[in-house]
Parts: sequence; C-alpha cells; structure tokens
Amino acid sequence: MKIIKAEIFMVDLKPKVKRVDAIQSFVSQETPIVRLTTASGAVGEGYTYTIGTGGSSVVALLRDHLLPKLIGRDATMIEAIWESLLFSTHATSVGAITSLALAAIDTALWDLKCKQMNLPLYKVAGGAKARMKLYTTEGGWLHLSTQELVDDALAVKAQGFCGSKIKIGSESPVRDIERLEAVRKAVGDEYVIMTDCNQSFKFSEGKQRAALLEHVNLSWIEEPFLAQDVDSHKKLCESTTIPVAVGESIYSIQHFKEYLQNNAADIIQVDVARIGGITPWLKVAHMAECFNKIVCPHFLMELHISLCCAITNSRWLEYIPQLDSITLSKVNITEGFAYPPETPGLGIHWDWQKINQQTLVHHIIE
Repeated sequence: MKIIKAEIFMVDLKPKVKRVDAIQSFVSQETPIVRLTTASGAVGEGYTYTIGTGGSSVVALLRDHLLPKLIGRDATMIEAIWESLLFSTHATSVGAITSLALAAIDTALWDLKCKQMNLPLYKVAGGAKARMKLYTTEGGWLHLSTQELVDDALAVKAQGFCGSKIKIGSESPVRDIERLEAVRKAVGDEYVIMTDCNQSFKFSEGKQRAALLEHVNLSWIEEPFLAQDVDSHKKLCESTTIPVAVGESIYSIQHFKEYLQNNAADIIQVDVARIGGITPWLKVAHMAECFNKIVCPHFLMELHISLCCAITNSRWLEYIPQLDSITLSKVNITEGFAYPPETPGLGIHWDWQKINQQTLVHHIIE
C-alpha cells in the first residue's frame, strides 16, 4: 500500500437553495478532492469543503506541503500519517485551513483502507447501527417567511422526516419566536424542532432567547455564542432546559475536550472536515460517549451517514444535499431514515466526467 501518486482537484458547487443565516450567506461550496494511488494500483478518494472562501489556500497547503510528504508512505498507517502531518503544520495549527486540508487526505486514506478490506466505512469504523433518523435544515433558512417555514416543515413531515432545524438570530426576538411558534403549531408536539443561532449572540441575548423559547419544546439551541467562548456556553447550559449544541466551528480534539470537561454542551456536532478527518472525528465521538453526550454532526450528509452508523451515541443526521451534481451515488433515504452505503470505501461514487468538466484546479504530485 505504498503511495506513489497524489492528485488534487477542486470544483466549486452552487447550493441547490438560497442559504442565509444570522451571520452569512452560503453561496458557494469550494470542494477540494484528493485522489491517492498506491503501487498496486489501488485508489482512495477523499474531500473537504469551504462555504466560499479559503479553498485556494487549502489547495496550496495540500500541494506545497502535505501531499508531497505522502509519496512513499504506507497508506495503511493512517494514525501515523495524520499525526506526522499535523506536527509538520504545527505553526499553522489549530486552524480551519490546516484541518480542512488534513480531512481531504485522511478521508482518502480511509477510503483506501475500507476498499482494501472490501467493507463499507460504517462497518470498518465501528458498525453500531444500520440507519439514522433525518432532520432537514434546507427549509429553515433565516430569509424565509414564516409561511415558507411552515410549508416546508409540513412537506418533509409528510415524507417521513422526523424534524426540522430553523435558523434564528433576527434583530427582533419576537420574530424568531413567532416563526417557531407557527411551525410548532403546524407540525404538532411530537415533531422535532431544532434552532441554530450561528454564533450570533452575546451572552445576555442568548440567555434571553433561550428563556423566551423554552415553551416551544426545542430539541436544541445551536451555537448561540462564538465557538471559542466555552464559559458562556457553560452558563447557558446551567440556565436553560433547552439542550445546547456546539461543534460545527470547532477544529481540534482539545477544544472538544474543554467543552466536555466543563459540561458546556449537551449535543456534540463534530464536522469530519473541520476536525481534520475521520481519524479525529471518531476520537471526538468516543470521547463524547465517555461524557454521556449525544453526537449529531454538522453538514456533510454523504459522509456522516456512515460515521453516525459506526458509533452508538449518534442520534440525528442533518439533511443538506451537497454532492449530487458531481456524484453518481445518492444517500439512500426511505421514510425519513438514511441508510449507510454498503459498498466498500466511503460509499461516495464520484462522477469523474463531471468533475473533470468543472475542475478549476488540478495538481499531480509523484
């Protein structure tokens, strides 16, 4: 399993729907893809993403510093490779660009490993369950009207989805509350509703919103404060009955450890790209289990379905399609449940004809 060639491709994907939250618009998904080839001809493919900025920096880090270090390495030594690459970038770690670049390599190595074992990722990584409950975020964006939120929630509920996530963070707390109350009234008490603040509040604002929203029966309030602010999240956990979710914007195992040790989060939303790959993702998920915490990862539905089914403490998979335009495979969804791919590897079958047509960057390292 000696690595003899590494390639980088980058495509820019446009979201299927307009995505607006309290702090930003998600208008572009830069998607660097790494393809590794071994001396035996085996190929592993991994990827990472941005929401519109930094993709060229991720590619440059991969091209100039990380991928050249892979040539000649044994692809089965995944932990050793991850640790050595992290150490080689210690001057830029912890940081988003480094973690995103590491994720592209690490997911490609896991793809190789699973293919070599002729097993799907969810079994190689743990094999805990065969399906996951779905909630959708695609119909809950902040720019949508109250009626549009209600219509979408009713539509996905009819399709079998178990929940919807609604963005909050309007200037007026009243608007946030009225929107959520309308959705709750429409879907009934058993349907699950989550909220996402996208780090938009100061502590007093987040505390006020949580208090005003407790009667709506929410499953969680997500990222109320800056991800670096462990203390504010801890104080909110102590002052509200609504579970507090964090993890989308956390880039290191140690930062998750700080949250868990301080009981500053109830739901752990570790993102496989932003944490640096499958290797650290599994460590965070198992660490969360040690603290009796639930894992509900952010985004990356096509990859997280397998990881969620690999562990025992996962509860929800977030439905946001992101790879449909460049893949031949789609997540298997039936009556509101997602099922992990059974094919060897990550289970993501790339459409290389379309990728080659849309590639903005292609580098080869040998």
